[in-house]
Amino acid sequence: MGDFNLTVILDAIRRTSGGLSRVELAQIVGLSPQTISNISRRLLDQNLIVEAGKEGSGPGKPRTILRLNPGGMYALGVHLDPAVTTFVVLDLVGAVVRHSRIKTPGGNDPSAVIATIAAEIAQLVEDSGVDRSRIAGLGVAAPGPIDLDNGTVVDPPLLPGWDRVELRDALARATGYSVLVDKDVTSAAVAETWAGGPSGAGSFIFMYMGTGIGCGIVLNDEVVRGTSGNAGEIGHIVVDPDGPLCDCGQRGCVKSSAIPQVLVAEAEAAGILQGPAAGSAAEIQQSFSELCAHAYAGDERASAILDKSATLVARAASVVTNTLDVERVVFGGPFWTCLAQRYLELIPPLLDANSDVRLIHPIEVVGTGVGEDVGAIGAASLVLEHTLAPRAQRLLLES
Repeated sequence: MGDFNLTVILDAIRRTSGGLSRVELAQIVGLSPQTISNISRRLLDQNLIVEAGKEGSGPGKPRTILRLNPGGMYALGVHLDPAVTTFVVLDLVGAVVRHSRIKTPGGNDPSAVIATIAAEIAQLVEDSGVDRSRIAGLGVAAPGPIDLDNGTVVDPPLLPGWDRVELRDALARATGYSVLVDKDVTSAAVAETWAGGPSGAGSFIFMYMGTGIGCGIVLNDEVVRGTSGNAGEIGHIVVDPDGPLCDCGQRGCVKSSAIPQVLVAEAEAAGILQGPAAGSAAEIQQSFSELCAHAYAGDERASAILDKSATLVARAASVVTNTLDVERVVFGGPFWTCLAQRYLELIPPLLDANSDVRLIHPIEVVGTGVGEDVGAIGAASLVLEHTLAPRAQRLLLES
C-alpha cells in the first residue's frame, strides 16, 4: 500500500505542470498530511522530486512546491519499425535528452538487427552523458502481434524471419539493461499519457498510422492492453463492404482497404506513381510520401485516394469510439505527418456524424502532442510507467 501511495503522489505531481504543495497533494489524493509528508521525504531522498521554491497567495506561511526532478531517472526507448529504427534517451518528465535514427537492417536475420540495436544504444548512452546507474531500463516498441509475457515478436508484417523472436531476452543479454517489449500502438498511447500534454489525459484512443493501422487504448488515464497485450488490433474492422478481399475472407477490412501499402498500389494503378507496387517498408514509406506530395500539389486523383482513406479510417475509429465512449481520438505514427492536414480537416465531422453520444459530449480529434518519435518515446515511457505509474496490481499482496 505504501508503494502504491508513493506512485499516486508522484503521478499527481507529474500531471501538474507547475508542481503541487503538500497541502494541495493531501486535498487531491485524500491522504493524511503526515502520510504526504513521509512519502514526499522518500521521493526527495530518491531524487525523484525537488522542492522548487515557495508560493503564497494570502494569509499563512508560503507553501513549498514539489516538482519532478528531470534528472532523477532516465529510460531508453527503441522503436523497431520495418523501415526505420528510432532511439531515445528520455528523462523523468518525458523530455528527449538524446535521439538517433537508423535505417532498419534488411535481410531476414533478427540476430544481426539486435546486435545493431545494442551497439546503437551503447553509443546513444555514451553521447547523452547520462549516468548509467540512473537509467531504469530499456523499452522496445515493436509491430504486433506480440507475446507480452515472453517478450516475443510474433510474425510481424514486413519483417521476414521475425516469427517468435525472443526480442526482450536477446536485448537484455546484449545491453545489460532490464527490457520491456510492447506493441508499437500501445507504446504510442503510453507516450501520449507521459509526454503528450493535454491530449494524453482522460480517455482516448491513439490511432497509429504506420505500415499498418492500429489503435492504442487509454481509459481514465490507464492504458488498456487486453488479455494477451494485443488490444487495439483493428485491421479486420470492415469499413468498405464492397472493398478488396482481405486475407480473413471478408471484404473491405481496414488492412485490405486503408493501409499505406494499399493506397500506394491504388496510386500506381492509376498512373500517379511509377513502377510496380512497392514491396519493402522503406519503399512503401517513400512512395506514400510521394502520393501525399501529389495530393497537396493539386493532383485530384491523389487527393481522392487520401480523402477516401480518411473516410475509411473515420469509420474504423467510430466503431472504437462508440464501443469505448472516449472523449478524444489522437492520431500519430510514422505516416501521420503527411496525412495530418487532410485527416484533421475531414475526419472530425465524419466522426461526429457517426457518434452515438454526440448529443452528450463531443469527440475531440487531434494530432499527437509527442511528435514523430512517438513510438520510441512511448517505448521509453513504458519503463517509466512500469516503474512509477500507479497501477491496481501494486495493491496485490504477495503470499
